[in-house]
Amino acid sequence: MTTPVKGPITRVPGWVKALGAVVLLLVVLFAGLRLSVLPGLKDLFGTETEDRSGPALLESVQDISRYDAASGNFQVVVDLEKDTKFLPDAVRGSRTLYVGAGTVDAYVDLGKLDEDDVRVDDDRTSATLRLPHARLDKPALDPERSYAVSKQRGLFDRLGDLFSDNPGSEQAVQKLAVRHIGDAAKESGLIARAETNTTEMLEGLLRSLGFEEVRVGYGD
Repeated sequence: MTTPVKGPITRVPGWVKALGAVVLLLVVLFAGLRLSVLPGLKDLFGTETEDRSGPALLESVQDISRYDAASGNFQVVVDLEKDTKFLPDAVRGSRTLYVGAGTVDAYVDLGKLDEDDVRVDDDRTSATLRLPHARLDKPALDPERSYAVSKQRGLFDRLGDLFSDNPGSEQAVQKLAVRHIGDAAKESGLIARAETNTTEMLEGLLRSLGFEEVRVGYGD
């Protein structure tokens, strides 16, 4: 009886097995993403969002003694790009194009007035007021009018987004938008407009009370 001759046993290297496992995992993940957009399978891979936040707690109350005299609406386009040394953008890197819209208020703090800042003559027909210069409030970004136009991410960044939420990039462009809006407000003449509006408001108010001459000045 002839014994069949067996050929040499070929062993698959360990790195080949590891690479195959990674490729298989990526295929499954991307297949799940593709299937989630097919008709009839959306519910299978869909997600549900439920708000489990607790009630808001009042921490403090502050009296406001300022006069909001002017408000500016601003819009800025933020183009933020992050690169990694020695790696192409297709592998590791991101670029986000974001439109940020927000408002900046200019106000005069009337709570800083003291007795020396308000002078009235004996006949109560003339009044002189010295007010602090108007100031700009912090920019307020409007989420209803702000949005990301495009997001480009490398392969590693896309894989990271599959396993965890990464709000860092969104926060980065929002901070840049707030900073640029604040800088634009400083150059917009909003402070001068606020002081003019405050002067007109006080002149109208005091004249309605019987004052014939009203002088309003500014200085810190």
